[in-house]
Amino acid sequence: MEKYSKPDMLTHRKDEHLSIILENRHGNSNKSNGFELIDFEHCALPDFDLADIVVGQTFLGKSIGAPVLVSSMTGGPTRAAAINQSVAIVCEELKLPFAVGSQRIAIEQEGSAGLGKELRRIAPSVPILGNIGIAQFNLGFGIDEARRAVEMIDADALYIHLNPLQEAIQPEGDRDWSGLFEKIVTIDDALHVPIAIKEVGFGISASLARRFTEAGISIIDVAGAGGTNWAMVEAARMDDSVHARFKTTFASWGIPTANAVIAARSACPDATVVASGGIKSGLDVAKAIRIGADLAGQAATLLPSANESPEALLAHLSALIEELRIICFCTGSKDLETLKSAPLQNAILVTEPQNLAR
Repeated sequence: MEKYSKPDMLTHRKDEHLSIILENRHGNSNKSNGFELIDFEHCALPDFDLADIVVGQTFLGKSIGAPVLVSSMTGGPTRAAAINQSVAIVCEELKLPFAVGSQRIAIEQEGSAGLGKELRRIAPSVPILGNIGIAQFNLGFGIDEARRAVEMIDADALYIHLNPLQEAIQPEGDRDWSGLFEKIVTIDDALHVPIAIKEVGFGISASLARRFTEAGISIIDVAGAGGTNWAMVEAARMDDSVHARFKTTFASWGIPTANAVIAARSACPDATVVASGGIKSGLDVAKAIRIGADLAGQAATLLPSANESPEALLAHLSALIEELRIICFCTGSKDLETLKSAPLQNAILVTEPQNLAR
């Protein structure tokens, strides 16, 4: 592995992550997201006009056009800046919330690293979420850094992402996670915007989701298995035999997204649950809403479009939302509230979540 100074190492690593995902080099989980086990019952006679379907709602106190969150994407400052700008342009046009990638580099280097007030200027009316890895709070980060992450982009909430498997595999990973729960709760109490907890692709269990919500953190992004597998991404960065083994060992690790959504909703009935991890289409979004999610997040699937141009990203997200609207039409659902109780061909999967894991 090449030697870099710490700032250069972080930037280089983020660029490697982005390249591996864009080039589809061993970054996809071998585990299903679980949504293929859920089938809507087709409604052959929806008694309303497709044009009247409403898929908008409120999130973080702001009106959004659809229950679709553009999730955090990584990348070095130069590449991330262009991607974030495209995301901000399109999300403002479609009225969708979005989350930025890790702000660690920007905070440590005391710059914006492509994550500045420009994003809020471009997207003044939609929810924006900041993002810091939880491990940083054992490496000198505290309430001041959390506030800076929020202030630098005028964020409406701050994601704290959990990635223990990724850090364990990453040669330069941060592995001391002792005492982090209490630190995050303390920061949540002091911060003027909500904290949202998310995994990075291996899922959040019901017990952990409940623990956070009981401590006052009410936004849980389960980020389950079925999409990008960060253990495989990290292993793909290495060329030694030990790390090559990790691609196989952890290829199917994690809680499938559908399982995690059902479990989180059951354990935390009043929480805002975000389904991310392998969300590929408007059908996945609809299924996520049906089994208990409030929003569905997409990242890697839309990354090629976001990397190409705002026009490509607009086309991608517009198609996703139109798919969702058509599914509402063909399930007899005039709005998201009705979709939440749309008939299923296999309703037992929703009433008995454990079946999804079989």
